Amino acid sequence: MVHEPTRSGAEHYRCLGVGVGPANLSLASLLHTRPDVVSLFLDRKDSFSWHDGQQLPGNTLQVSLFKDLVTLADPRNPFSFLSYLHDHGRLYHFLNAQFDAVPRVEFRNYLAWASRCNENIVFGETVCEVSFDNVFTVRTDRRTVTADNVVVGVGSQPWVPSQVRGKLGPTQFHVSDYLGTAADLGGKRVVVIGGGQSGAEAFLDLISQPGDALPRRVSWISRRANYFPIDDTPFTNDYYMPSYADYFFDLDREARQSFNRQNILSSDGISESTLHDIYQRAYLHRFVEGNVDLVGLYPNRDVTEVSTGVYGGWQVSARHNDHPGSTELFEADIVIWATGFRPTRMDFLDPIADRLERDGDEFRIDEDYAVHWDGPDDRRVFVQNAARGQRGLADPNLSLNAWRSQRIADRLSKVSSNEQLPSFIEWSAKPRAGRST
Repeated sequence: MVHEPTRSGAEHYRCLGVGVGPANLSLASLLHTRPDVVSLFLDRKDSFSWHDGQQLPGNTLQVSLFKDLVTLADPRNPFSFLSYLHDHGRLYHFLNAQFDAVPRVEFRNYLAWASRCNENIVFGETVCEVSFDNVFTVRTDRRTVTADNVVVGVGSQPWVPSQVRGKLGPTQFHVSDYLGTAADLGGKRVVVIGGGQSGAEAFLDLISQPGDALPRRVSWISRRANYFPIDDTPFTNDYYMPSYADYFFDLDREARQSFNRQNILSSDGISESTLHDIYQRAYLHRFVEGNVDLVGLYPNRDVTEVSTGVYGGWQVSARHNDHPGSTELFEADIVIWATGFRPTRMDFLDPIADRLERDGDEFRIDEDYAVHWDGPDDRRVFVQNAARGQRGLADPNLSLNAWRSQRIADRLSKVSSNEQLPSFIEWSAKPRAGRST
């Protein structure tokens, strides 16, 4: 559903959002109840989508249902997940279903519902250029508007190694295209590369196919030393609280980088239920059904090359991390890259790029996600889901989505919302008490 703009003539907004993924959709939902901040959010897609190519049956969220667009910032907001269930008349049914975790496709449908219900969101319009002269001028493929502030939430895009980008197609593709591309795999050799949740879900789906749809062999290669579970324990989850996000922000860059490396499994591990299902399917195939050659598990390996196979298809070369001089070869008809995502390029900011400060590969932000720049303090570019190095592993995660949007909304409204109580953990060093005399 495309929402047409409701204003005529010259269009000026307090907030112009670029991109409508979960990040900017959260902000749009919070601003919907703040009429003082006139806003417009644009997305080049024709309609809302969220990992649509990976919505496999049985997949669930790895976070609580309360980590929706608004609840952790504004529980009374009409764009909550509970409001979605109530609006569709199935709140009791959802409770009775007793899901251990929210089905991911249900959450995707919730996000789409929120985008349809918000008249300040327009799909099918591409932002081409953002320039600045006292106000931001935003040129799209349909019109030109102005804004006091721009909030960029263009999300991330699939990533594969540079050496295979020219080889992608129907037989070698990123896992984000799994549903639309992984067809007619019965009797074929499939290699899945990547040891996170997406790779695990694709691998499980492949070895769970019925009858003639089952591949001949499915090999799962990961650079991690094993197929590790997500760390979802209470004290680890304190990393995904606002108080820790603020503590992390004040650390030096080396400490932040070290933390992100050491704690990656708190955000990018595999759900235990998925690991149980994979192990049980492997057991049944090998010991009950006699299909001993179906499952191949190869952790602790780095894929070094994918070339054309001797007899057609692909040949995947991998190096064992404990034996650097070794090379293992995997013949494949299909190669699936589950190698994650990287921030989407923001070329539309090129006219003002030299005015925006950088922190390594990221724009340097302040405590409210506004980019440091040489322009006026009351005209800002904010970025969402684009500061993992400065805000930690929670930045691309749903956990702090509503809180981050609240920070931005408060800055735009020039108000200060009540913060939740800090963690039980004392993250910062206590100042030394002075001696009494």
